[in-house]
Amino acid sequence: MARRLRFIGTNSGSDGCPTLYEDLDSGEVLVQGDAVTDPDDISQLRNVKDGEGFVVVPRVLLADFAPKEAERAPEMISFDEFEAMFRTCEHTAWRLESRRRYASDEETETYHRFVRGEDPGWDLDDPWCVNRREQSALGKRFERVRVVDSPPTVGQRYLLDNARRNSAVGEDIRNLWRADAERLRLPDDDFWLFDSRVIARLHFDDDDQLTGVELITDPVEVSRACQVRDAAWHHAVPYERFTEQVPSSA
Repeated sequence: MARRLRFIGTNSGSDGCPTLYEDLDSGEVLVQGDAVTDPDDISQLRNVKDGEGFVVVPRVLLADFAPKEAERAPEMISFDEFEAMFRTCEHTAWRLESRRRYASDEETETYHRFVRGEDPGWDLDDPWCVNRREQSALGKRFERVRVVDSPPTVGQRYLLDNARRNSAVGEDIRNLWRADAERLRLPDDDFWLFDSRVIARLHFDDDDQLTGVELITDPVEVSRACQVRDAAWHHAVPYERFTEQVPSSA
């Protein structure tokens, strides 16, 4: 069975070598580099078994991207600590929203109005909107890319309408079809990236309820999240234009 590999990182530009990959099942790291074939070089290596191969990579690749620990215990934070991050971040908060539904949305009156075909009645003066407007006024950027199925789920249509509210208080909302997200090999994770240095990964149960927030500061994970952000942001479409591409649900 073929390995399931995830790209970790490269510092080689666009020529494809050298690069590190992670085996998603075993956690093993695969190294791509220039093959060592000179017999004089190989003769200096110890305990070489039949079938083993060798590659050369720059030291900086390992310093930048090689996992620093075999395992990391998840660092979970409270919802209050998570909410505080939107006030304490210095310049950016970026989110990838990849789920097909969020159970918390379905508990709101705005959602109930939306599914009845009514205007949701967004309140731009509720505490969430006031906070986001105040933080945006300080020059902080709040951005999201929302992945959308074709056809969109009811929850995704609701969030397309919700983008009107978020945009009105300072967020920049863009959307990406799931087929494009898969082509770009974006993860299925749902996370916030703060100041390009810390990740808040959101955990959900089988009923799509948010159950916890994991704080991640591992430089390799953060670097990967930055790469995901750049790819998603480049290909995503501002919600106003994206909405025009979505067929009517009628």
